[in-house]
Amino acid sequence: MSKKICIFCGAHPGNSPAIIEQAMALCTLLIDRDYDLVYGGGESGLMGVIADQFLARGRRVIGIRPRKLIADEAVHHGLSELVVVEDMFERKAEMMALSDAFIALPGGAGTLDELLEVYTQVKIGYLHKFCGVLNTDNYYLGLTILLDNMVAKGFLRATDQAALCLKDTPEELVAALTDFG
Repeated sequence: MSKKICIFCGAHPGNSPAIIEQAMALCTLLIDRDYDLVYGGGESGLMGVIADQFLARGRRVIGIRPRKLIADEAVHHGLSELVVVEDMFERKAEMMALSDAFIALPGGAGTLDELLEVYTQVKIGYLHKFCGVLNTDNYYLGLTILLDNMVAKGFLRATDQAALCLKDTPEELVAALTDFG
């Protein structure tokens, strides 16, 4: 039975070819391990790249999209399933319910919001699922510094910081996902 990986990422492509290349490499590794995709349902940017990768290999792709984003932005037309929700809160809850694991790629404020919501749920113990980040080109260096500072200042335990798995390559991240179980 296939597993579902939720990938958070940008609706824009960014300006780093390495980000696109590593996102595609990550998708290949996940597809080879029998994962289907849960994501935001967009067709543009990094979102479109990952959806296209999964669809091209015959995998199931579930997009979860708030009504407002359907009106404001294009929805990927090749989706296996589109789940329409009312707002971003419902979107995150649906993603958490449907997915077996979570990975964040580079993205904007929405990606960071989704990542931190899931990480917080894992840290507190409401979710017992893998939560990882692909840190291509040190994209998430600022987050690493912030988390280290939270530990240093006594606002976050080091063991809780470890609940967020940051890796620099797709291979390292998928290995950590596999080890998680």
